[in-house]
Amino acid sequence: MSDERPIIKKVIKVQGGGHHGGAWKVAYADFVTAMMAFFLLMWLINTTTPEQKRGVADYFAPASISESKSGAGGILGGTALGEDGSRNSGTTALVSKLAPKAPDVSRDKFQEKSSTSNEVSKNALEQAMARREEMAFNSAAESLRQAMQDLPELAELSKSLIVDQTPEGLRIQIVDQEGRSMFEPGSANLRPHTMILLRSVAKIINRLPNRISIYGHTDASPSAASGYSNWDLSFNRANAARQFLQENRLREDRIYQVTGKAGSEPLFPDDPFMPGNRRISIVLLREAPPLPAGYKL
Repeated sequence: MSDERPIIKKVIKVQGGGHHGGAWKVAYADFVTAMMAFFLLMWLINTTTPEQKRGVADYFAPASISESKSGAGGILGGTALGEDGSRNSGTTALVSKLAPKAPDVSRDKFQEKSSTSNEVSKNALEQAMARREEMAFNSAAESLRQAMQDLPELAELSKSLIVDQTPEGLRIQIVDQEGRSMFEPGSANLRPHTMILLRSVAKIINRLPNRISIYGHTDASPSAASGYSNWDLSFNRANAARQFLQENRLREDRIYQVTGKAGSEPLFPDDPFMPGNRRISIVLLREAPPLPAGYKL
């Protein structure tokens, strides 16, 4: 008997094909398909308008899903994703077909709302500025009255100073009293006590930014000088007041106008010859509120 033992070969079968199997390819293909679908979704989100997105959402809502089971009644409705070309808006065209007509947002209504909002903002700004200006005028008037009481040389002139508010602005009037005129008779030369009053007025109005109008007034008595009317006299007196105010640090760019009124606007209409009709009116004008930078109406 031979001592040789038979050689037994063991064959091991590998299920699934081992290295040469195809199962991993199926999994990889599923992964690639999922990634492609994901990037396609991202692209659709970036290329569609809000109205189109809303249309797609409405389409997939339960009330909008088609009950048809045919190919034409499915999600794509028989259309192809790229029918307008890969470099064109094929997907956009598809979404447009799927989406119901988006509601029209009226540009006119939007502009109307925007205009209304701007108007409300403008009105609120104007009201706030008007209140601020009113407070500044009241403070200026009170400061002048207080100055009249605090300074002995001004106390006796208090009757020559009238401060009030008009639609035009804060009006400060320096008027003639019986036996005490503000100018030398028939001329535009300021008297010393008039300079004291105007100097005090200049200190107050220099605190405010408002522009100023200066008016000269005379009474109804005709001018004694030949060829020199009350119009000339009233203007020259107003201009003399302007020059004195500017000498007391009033900036030139704050002067809005200098006007001679002669006797056309008497302070005491019942007695146009009364000395109090001869006066200088200095008006701090009400200003339109400035708009903030970048503000558009």
